[in-house]
Amino acid sequence: MRAIDLDPTGEHHGGLPTYPWRWAPTEDLMTRRQLRAVGLRPGGQEPCAQVVCRGGLRFGYLYRRSLALPVRPMTPARWRAHQRMMLARRTCALCGTVGEHCVPTSLGCCLECADGLALAELEQLLALARAAVPA
Repeated sequence: MRAIDLDPTGEHHGGLPTYPWRWAPTEDLMTRRQLRAVGLRPGGQEPCAQVVCRGGLRFGYLYRRSLALPVRPMTPARWRAHQRMMLARRTCALCGTVGEHCVPTSLGCCLECADGLALAELEQLLALARAAVPA
């Protein structure tokens, strides 16, 4: 632990109280993930403190549990939008087949289409496929 990481008044970190990893007061302060695990969300509140880890390279904001709101429920319309988004991520831009897993973003097409094609040919075909899709 570095001495600068323990700053409960926020004097050295722009007014935001700062604690080292696992030193934050745990009664009311939680990260987004911790809030989500208990079915809550920050609900528009600003972070009230932060946690420093990995030698000062990573910061995690802390929110008050007492001010947090319940997570919004997944409505049928949001669920349909999510399914359409996932379908688009699984569809190959070149051959149009829908796979079980998401298409690799590094290739932009399924592995079968990318196999055997030179990189220049692949980029040209993907540019044509993207131009053909209406916005």
